[in-house]
Amino acid sequence: MQLAIPSAPRPVKLSQIPGALRRMAWVALAAVLATALGWFLAARAQSSLSAEREFLERAHEVQGQVTEVVLPPIERRLETPAKLRVIYKLGGRDYAASGLQASSVEAEQLFIGSKVALLVDPAAPTKAQDALWLRGRVGWVWLGTLIVGLGLLLGAGLVAFEVRRAIRREVAPLRWGALVWLTADEPLPDSKEELRFAAHYFRDDVKQVVMARGRPGRRPVRNGEKVLAAVVPSEPTWVRVIDEELARVLGWYR
Repeated sequence: MQLAIPSAPRPVKLSQIPGALRRMAWVALAAVLATALGWFLAARAQSSLSAEREFLERAHEVQGQVTEVVLPPIERRLETPAKLRVIYKLGGRDYAASGLQASSVEAEQLFIGSKVALLVDPAAPTKAQDALWLRGRVGWVWLGTLIVGLGLLLGAGLVAFEVRRAIRREVAPLRWGALVWLTADEPLPDSKEELRFAAHYFRDDVKQVVMARGRPGRRPVRNGEKVLAAVVPSEPTWVRVIDEELARVLGWYR
């Protein structure tokens, strides 16, 4: 077989680059799984708030008066709520409720006789809740939709980035890049890992020093001790080694 390489621009498609579509599929799958996991976690968090959300829709806001404040230990006040005992009026009747959860940071400012906003379900007037605490919790119900939306945008962005990266680093050098015969600085290793090595070539009698990369476990197209490579247009100090399998797929062997 003889090497017959067409002039640039050469007819090279992304689907012809071995492994390119598989990498993009893995990126897309990872983005989908990450989005699904975020949605699942957010959905679980939202389901735990469904009762509070329904209560909020039915409840009336009333003014209450604090009769007792129970604060958690100071080292746990950022993550542990305080407990309140309050009295309030609803429908002309007096009620009392205890064990109301409230922000410990906010509760530090309360004392006996302090006024607080309460939410009370008229169907169960003895079960009040601190308005500020409840609304702060239920305010997170938008989180699931936000996570899904951001996940989809991030996934689309990652796939677009991978497509752009593959075109710039895989397709463009083969389609538009100058093909050169490289001389490796050291003998090439027989490795199944990605091939990376220092090399050089001459252009207009000027030595060009580059780093070369090639696909793992593939035999580069050789001319004696030299190997064929394409100069990456956007990264002139990097070149892409052309292996025999790729040359066959692209129809460069006749």
